[in-house]
Amino acid sequence: MARALAVLVLAVLAGSTPTKTPDAADNSGLPVIGPAPDFVLRGQDGAKVALSQFRGKALAVTFIFASCSATCPILTAKMAGVQTDLGSDFGTKIAFLSITVDPEHDTPDVLQRYAQGFGADPVGWKFLTGSPAAIKDIAHRYGVFAAKSSDRELDHTNLTSLVDRRGMLRVQYLGVRFDPDEFRRDLLGLVEKPDRGGDP
Repeated sequence: MARALAVLVLAVLAGSTPTKTPDAADNSGLPVIGPAPDFVLRGQDGAKVALSQFRGKALAVTFIFASCSATCPILTAKMAGVQTDLGSDFGTKIAFLSITVDPEHDTPDVLQRYAQGFGADPVGWKFLTGSPAAIKDIAHRYGVFAAKSSDRELDHTNLTSLVDRRGMLRVQYLGVRFDPDEFRRDLLGLVEKPDRGGDP
């Protein structure tokens, strides 16, 4: 239910209607919303990271911040569990991108420590930061709202976006209470060839 609602939310923001026909290039059965917004940011190792460099892999793109004490640790821990369950497909066929919504404080070093705290494998999981203007623009284009509250805590939308091997945005999970098994199956579906054949 949360996943279906998120598709509708993103479609309204994008001004488009997701197609109901599954992408012929995979076995996921997920709708196609449109091209995933591209970006170039810096990873926890300081290197430049672009969405386009992951073409050929299925991606989960989410927004977090290191000092978050509420939903971000829940989401990151859930993704870490899925990372383990994906086995050898993680890093080779599937990757995670976690983008900070607090770039003023989340330097690459801070994100490196955050990633290590959750056992994130850097081979397939990048934690990204950039200029405040770049982060604000990217968050907006993915349908994520973020604003500081009076106690400097950040309130932000929890959306996890799945991007297929061709760079198409397929679905978003709304909130942090989605089923990790469904999440894992959707990711694997995006890298499996359809039974009737199709593009690699």
